[in-house]
Order: sequence, then structure tokens, then C-alpha cells
Amino acid sequence: MKILVAVDKTAESHVALRYACHLLEHFVAIVDALYVKPDVVETVTGGGGYVPFTIRSQVEREIEKETEKTVEEIIENCAVCVGRRMPCNPFVVSGDPGEEILHFSLRDYYDMIILGSQGRSLLRDLLVETVPAKILQRARQSVIILRNFRPIHKILVAYRGRQCHQGALEFITPLFTKKKPEITVLYVQEMEQVGSEEFVEACLKTGEETLRRYGHAPLTKSAKGEFVEEILRAVALERYDLLVLADFEPELPKNLKVLSDEVLELVRLTTRPVLVYREDNY
Repeated sequence: MKILVAVDKTAESHVALRYACHLLEHFVAIVDALYVKPDVVETVTGGGGYVPFTIRSQVEREIEKETEKTVEEIIENCAVCVGRRMPCNPFVVSGDPGEEILHFSLRDYYDMIILGSQGRSLLRDLLVETVPAKILQRARQSVIILRNFRPIHKILVAYRGRQCHQGALEFITPLFTKKKPEITVLYVQEMEQVGSEEFVEACLKTGEETLRRYGHAPLTKSAKGEFVEEILRAVALERYDLLVLADFEPELPKNLKVLSDEVLELVRLTTRPVLVYREDNY
């Protein structure tokens, strides 16, 4: 498995890098950490946090100084991976962070992208075309949005609608074969799209079989109500450490799928790490 961690100057992004190393400590994996440094021309012409009319050479030196410091921090945080014999490689590119992360993620086959988030500010970030919004909407890989580092003891995988998202369960269960956290599959029957009880039971039974196949004890539940409310309630009551969502607008072609409003709403509102699962679109 190959993981791309987007790293910037914030502490949250470096927590995300350490999180990736801990997440995959019992898994054969490679972690690449990508830092997107500011473009010199855009920084000078657009301000970019620097004093206007600053000499270009001074801006270049400042950017390179910040880049060197960030790379040093990446290498320091990569020690967690290296200590577990997991390759962890720093990469630096220049340009728009969202666009460069997406472009870099297509240069090689990555199974997942991990982003650190500054807590509640994500509520604002997902309302505009910023880095988290771009990655969540346009990445071909599964994406983890991380608020803070917390050991994973309890995971909630959310099902909804007319499909059983077994791909999400198949994706995460191998990651935790040795750690064996408690994994719960919750199927929410939305009032306007309530399926038959037989379908829900069959869907949850398939989830049980998947969990058993990887050595996990099956935990399955169902609820009727509004999807976002039911998931938030479950997370608040059971205090899950990771929320796994797999949901796209069903009417769109596979290569044009976007996240539903409900999934984006959950990513905004929950304080837990969220894994948004994407099927392999390569």
C-alpha cells in the first residue's frame, strides 16, 4: 500500500504524517510526504503573506528557508515509519497546494491520501474551493481527514441507500488485521428511501462475513432516520475513533462521481478522523 500525506507548515499536517506511520505499523506500506512550497512569482505579485514590493531574491531565500525547515520536520516525523522498517520519503513541489497534491497523487499509484485539518476551521474550508474541498471532491483515492492523533480502538463504517458499500469494509479491514479494533457496520434506513428489511439484513450479513474473513468479531446495527443525524448520534454515544464513509451521487458516471452533501456535512461536523472511501478509479 502506498500513502500520500500532504504536509505544510501547520502542526496538524505533521500529526497526520505520524498518524500514517502508526496506522500502517503492521502493514507492508510506503509513505510519501509531499510539501507544496509557495510559487515565487505568485508570492511576489500576490502578496502571499510577504511584504509587498519585497525583492524577489529575498522572497526566494525565505521560501527556501521555510522549505528546508519543513523537510527537516518531515524527516523527523518519518522516524516513526523508518523505525518500523516502513519507507517514508519527503517530496517538494511548487505551486497551488490543492492542484499539486492532486497532480502528484496521479504520478504514481497511491491507495490513500491523508490530510491534517485545523479542527473546526474545516467547517469553513469545505465551504469554499480550498485544499480539503479540492482533495475530497476530486481525488481518485480514498482520503482521510485527520483532526488529531488518537489510537484507533473503535471504527464505525456507515452504510446507506440501495447499495452495500462492501468496498469500504474490504479496504479497511486488512489494515487492522493485527490491531483488531472494534469495527461496527451501521446501516441507516433513510425515511424517504427505506429499503426492505430483507435487503438491510442481507447487507449487514455480508458485512459480518467480511469482518469474519479478516478475523474481526462482527458488530452490525441498523437505524431509521436522517443519515447525518444518525451517524453523528452514533459517534457521540459510542465515541468511535474513526468514521468510514462511502457515498457518491448515484446518478453520475463513475469518472464524474462527487461526494454527496450528506458526506461533506459529516466531514464538516464530526470531530473524529474521517476516511472517505473511493473505489479504484484508475
